[in-house]
Amino acid sequence: MILKVLCRASFDAWENHLKRIYMELKANRKSQGFPMDVDILPPSDDRIFKVLLTHPDAKKVLIDVISTVIERQVLDVHIRSNVLPAMDVDEKEERFDVNCSINTGDQINVEMQCSRMEEIGKGFTNFINRYAFYLAKLHSSQKAKGMNYYELARTYQITFCMYDVLPDWSDFVNRFTLKSVNGTELTDQINMVIVELNKLEVLLKKPVSNLTDFEKWTLFFRFAQDPVHRGKINDIIKEKEEINMAATLLREISQDEHERARYLSRMKFETDQYSNLHTAEKRGELRSDEKWQSVVADMKADMSVIIANKEAEIERLRKQIAELESKV
Repeated sequence: MILKVLCRASFDAWENHLKRIYMELKANRKSQGFPMDVDILPPSDDRIFKVLLTHPDAKKVLIDVISTVIERQVLDVHIRSNVLPAMDVDEKEERFDVNCSINTGDQINVEMQCSRMEEIGKGFTNFINRYAFYLAKLHSSQKAKGMNYYELARTYQITFCMYDVLPDWSDFVNRFTLKSVNGTELTDQINMVIVELNKLEVLLKKPVSNLTDFEKWTLFFRFAQDPVHRGKINDIIKEKEEINMAATLLREISQDEHERARYLSRMKFETDQYSNLHTAEKRGELRSDEKWQSVVADMKADMSVIIANKEAEIERLRKQIAELESKV
């Protein structure tokens, strides 16, 4: 009996010792901020963003990001396949960044758009239509067979963007759903949230204690890699537990040679693409006068033919009307 008591006491002491070691290791893993001389990969890069939020240890981080953006408490999140299967050979296959569902059953797609999408003319129709298409396709991917329509889950398309998409709107976050022209909401079944990370300069001037959780996350995603604002980011990291966790994971990702090589390779590819496009534009400018003079001349010739054809058609109709009137 005495031996049993001694063994049990020894086991309990050893278990408590292991727990203390675990808690110390866990505490040490927490980030106290980024040292000034450490190179951090940008979480505003779409791949780094995805790797960060889908990391096996980032579940609490993802839950907090989603809760903050949709302004509802999320208790659990499940990451799903980032590819929606095409329904036929003519349908475009879509690949998402972070496609997930939450404990209420609602569907969430979280995207980071770091590279500017090419647009034709003014506005950002290409950008808006792309994410409207993502939203509609994700919402319609629900397995509705045997369900009533009122049982369908809500769907959210959350897009963080590194450039201005709504330049005439002052707010850095804008939310959209189905509403009537007078602003009355029809349904909250489909929701789009656009977060413009290029509009955060005013937040840099706010004390960290006055920042909302949403503002803290946006500043972290935008400036985590920037040594100029490292002091501000480190204060945010120390202020919020989930961002502290994200900072720890981001530092680990930044030290991964494979991820760093992929990031640098992609940056080189995008830089080369931009350089080639810029060179082509310059060449086009040198030939623009001759080219457009030819285009304008062709357009004038085409218009002359069209006008002549229309005049002939009008004259033919006049004759037919005159003949009909003479018979009346």
